[in-house]
This record gives sequence, C-alpha cells and structure tokens, in this order.
Amino acid sequence: MLENCSVLPHNMYTSKQIQEAENQFVSSGTSSVIDLIESAGAAAFMKVQSIFPAPCHILVIAGYGNNGADAFSCARRLLEASYSVALVAIEPESNLSKTRPELNEVRQQFIDAGGEVLSFCGALPIDAKVIVDGLLGTGITRELRDGIKQLVQLVNDSPAWVLSLDVPSGLNPDTGSGLTTIKADMTLTFGGLKRGLLTGHARHCCGELALAELGLSEFLPKTDFSRVSLSYINDRLAPRDRDTHKGLSGKVTVIGGDVGMSGAVRLAGEACLRSGAGLVTVISRPEHQHTVNANRPELMFWGCELVDMEVYLRLGWAHTLVIGPGLGKQTWGYNLLKAVGLSDKPCVIDADALNLLSEEHTRCDGRVLTPHSGEAARLLGVSIAEVERDRFAAVRDIQQKYGGVVVLKGPGTLIYDGKHYYVAPVGNPGLASGGCGDVLSGIIGALMSQGFSILDSAVMGVVVHGEAADRAAVAGERGMLASDLMPHIRSLVNNL
Repeated sequence: MLENCSVLPHNMYTSKQIQEAENQFVSSGTSSVIDLIESAGAAAFMKVQSIFPAPCHILVIAGYGNNGADAFSCARRLLEASYSVALVAIEPESNLSKTRPELNEVRQQFIDAGGEVLSFCGALPIDAKVIVDGLLGTGITRELRDGIKQLVQLVNDSPAWVLSLDVPSGLNPDTGSGLTTIKADMTLTFGGLKRGLLTGHARHCCGELALAELGLSEFLPKTDFSRVSLSYINDRLAPRDRDTHKGLSGKVTVIGGDVGMSGAVRLAGEACLRSGAGLVTVISRPEHQHTVNANRPELMFWGCELVDMEVYLRLGWAHTLVIGPGLGKQTWGYNLLKAVGLSDKPCVIDADALNLLSEEHTRCDGRVLTPHSGEAARLLGVSIAEVERDRFAAVRDIQQKYGGVVVLKGPGTLIYDGKHYYVAPVGNPGLASGGCGDVLSGIIGALMSQGFSILDSAVMGVVVHGEAADRAAVAGERGMLASDLMPHIRSLVNNL
C-alpha cells in the first residue's frame, strides 16, 4: 500500500466534480480564483520547505493554465524564502494567457519579487536539487506536443526530486493513463482526491500522494468512487465466536488444475484455508492429488475425469465455489464450468474460467469475476491498450455485460458492483509472478463462504491480498512467490 495512504480521504472524485466545487466555492463569495491559486501555491511551498528546509537550487516549470499559476505562486514564495529559483514558462500555441488575468497577476508578482521568467530552449537551465512541475493540470485531453514531450523527458532524466502540482504533467487524472508523463517523487493534488491518481500508470508516476483541500470539502458532491484500505477489513472482521466449529466457518470447493497445472489449484486451496475457511475441497485431475496434499493435508481432494454426480454433490456441499485456477480451455475445463453454471452457489470466476466465459457471454449477479487486463480485454473483445486507457470504463463495461462484482486486477485494482467503484492502492510489482492471482481468488472465495456479501468479500480480498504482498515485499519484490503471501494473509484476517 502507498506509504501515506492512511492519511488520505476515502472519497475520490472526477476532475469535473472538483472543478465544479471550485466554481461553487468562488460563486459563494467565500473565495476568489486568485485566492485558490495563492492557497495552492502556499501549500506547494510548505511541502517543498518541509522536505528541503535549507535553501537550494529549485527549477519551477510553469504552464499557461491554473496549474502554471499555482507554480508561479509557489516560485514567488520560494524566492522570498531565499531559495535559488529558476522558472521556465511554456507559452500556449495561441495567446490564451490574455484570457487568464489570474495567471498574468501571479506572473507579475513573481517578477516583482526578483524572479526571471525563462523560455524553454531545449535544455534545463540549472542543475536543480528540486523540480516543481506546474506544466500541465487536469485539462489534458490529447498527446503532448513535441516541445513539451522533450521537457518532460528532461525532467524524468534529471536526478532532481520532483514535486508535481495537482497531477503529474501528461497524466489523465480521471483514468490514470498517459503516454508521456512526468514521473514525480510526490504529487500534491488540490481540492479533492482525483480518482485516477491511484490506478493504472498513475501508480508509476505519482510517487507519494498528498492532498491540499483548499477549503473545498463542503462543496464536493456525493461520489461513486472510494479509496479502500485496511480499515475496510478491520471494520468488518470480528473475532470468531468461542463456540464455532469448522462447518460454520465456511466450506469452499475449488475447481481447476488441468494436466500440468496442479500448482494453481493448490495455491487457491491453501489461500482459502489461510483466509479462514473451515473446510476446502479441491476438484482436479486425479493425478494431481499428491501435489495438492503432499504438504497441505488439510485440503480434501476429489479426482475428476468426467463431470458426474459425485462432482455435483461436492458442488452442492460447498457454501462457495472457486473455479478457474489452472482450469485450461479444453473440454474438461469447459464441462466443469458448465456444471458450476448450473449451481445456485455464489462463486469466484478466475483465470481460464474467464477466458471460457468470454466465449459464452452469460450474465449472473451471484459471482465475482477477477480478470487482469488481458482477460478483461478478451471479455470485452477489445485490446489490452484499450482496457488500460480507461480502467474505470473497462470494469464498468465488464460488469454491465456479465453481472456480479468485477475485480479488475492491476496497479490500483478496481472493484465495481454496478453502483460504486472502489480503488485499492495496494500491492507491488512482486505480484507479477505465477500463482498470485490464484491466491486472490482463494481469499475472496473463503470470505464469501464465511457469510460476507460478494461485494465485501471482493473488496476485503483485494486489500488482504495486496497488503500481504506489500508485507512480503519487505524482503524484496524480485523473487517473491505467491506462497510467500500465506503467513501474511493469516495475520491480516486476524487483524494482526
């Protein structure tokens, strides 16, 4: 999880919602546009000063919108505090600055304080210790022009510590996507937490995320977007009753593991147990029993060559079904998915079960789908690039097409139930390893079997999985295995 996420609010907004709140704030007579700019500039100055209290060389890059005005305001304060400041201003393609009197005002104040406004000439003017990025704000709607691209690349190549104002320049604040973006060490966003800053490419380029509310809180609307954290788990997972027994602790049947893929279903089964399920049965190829039970005898096993009455009995026995890990896309896996489809039990559909589902297009509300971007692309019949261009749209479209709760895995996993979006800024690149997705499906299935709703199970499962990965990554992200998550999962579901 992001280091400072616990201090951020849970509500998230679109850039349009925040802009409308700014307009209402100004219209109320409480403040003016220049007051907002000065508040943002002051917040940025205090953030720089708190991290670099001794005056040093600072490069400020200012665009021609309100983001640039914030940068001018910050730069003036840095000058007044005896920092050595160089400011590079990017001019608009047309003379838009004539329509922005506030920008002209703070620009003149910077000059009056002894500052000099430089033009970009293909190189950074100083060897700065800090770069303040006020180049582009939330209004980015197209790919950057060549000159700005060059400047962005120079900033990214610099060893300087980078603070981006509102959003890293080039990043879409509503989707978290961007082809050419500044990679910041910290992003100080203004007004409210923008929904795109915690998912997709934003996880790579925002760095540490901080918020300056600027007095807008009371003007922000009700929102359908929420950031979720460990508190979501801790608020829901109470200690077990002292008189409980295994039959009351959740029964899960995990289905998968075609020839050569026994590990996937084994990992999903153990994740169920470590997440608190009382009883777990694995249905897999008969030859996989040794692999499944060799060092996890707590898992029950049923070898399946054909879908017969015994299989249906084991589906009926469970409170929850998990299908997909190592399932394959052959007739064996297809028939098992069909059998699960005939059941009335809530289920988790993952991995190859999702790939088979993409050919069926069936809709059901009693299930959780857990695609990564490749599986999401197949479910929607689009490219992976289209999914990553707008992850919020992708998770919405999958839910509308297939029903249930959809978990779109990736950096800043999204969960959507048809009404509300949840963003989970947990996990790390160590999860880019075989079997980690199988562990997630097992966690969600176990929580569902313990009586939690499919939405709560999906959200809690994602947070447990990602937080476990963050704890496991203390020993390093490279080489982290799916099985390394297991002891941390146990701690998390016990609120330890």
